Amino acid sequence: MAKVRKKVKVIKIDVDKCNGCRACEVICSAFHATPKFSSNNPARARIRLVHDAIKDVYLPVYAGEYAPAECMGRGKYVIDGKEYDECSFCRASCPSRGAFKEPDSGLPLKCDMCESDPPLSEPMCVQWCLNDALTYEEREEEVEEGANLDDMETGLEELANKFGLQKVMDTVARMSKKG
Repeated sequence: MAKVRKKVKVIKIDVDKCNGCRACEVICSAFHATPKFSSNNPARARIRLVHDAIKDVYLPVYAGEYAPAECMGRGKYVIDGKEYDECSFCRASCPSRGAFKEPDSGLPLKCDMCESDPPLSEPMCVQWCLNDALTYEEREEEVEEGANLDDMETGLEELANKFGLQKVMDTVARMSKKG
């Protein structure tokens, strides 16, 4: 398959600058409310803070791709004497944990970089970050050409198998009303 250059959008995180204010979680949940900015429920945010209370360190983690099954990685990391499991830093929405799942339906959430019409210059969490711990970056990378519809069907089939076709259809209908 041919390779093409594609714009990749990334939120870079500087842990040393994060003070745990959670402004990123608040604005993300408000931006994704229906209608926009009508409510605030951080459980709907596509970004979460992992907090080490002993060291008073915060790590923002934003939602990545949906993982249809639990991963096999159950490794432990020791950072400054405190033990963390791999799930703490994982960006995936997966069946083994509640992070990055829509609280009402249980459907997976994924960071969409606050794409809207008209487009924003950068995601809301980056705009509202008080200490510049979050920065937005766009770069071009070489990737396989075009979206594979078989992959989309596989993903939809996995969601329908896990959550039921009606729940997926209801969620898609609700999302289509947002636009």
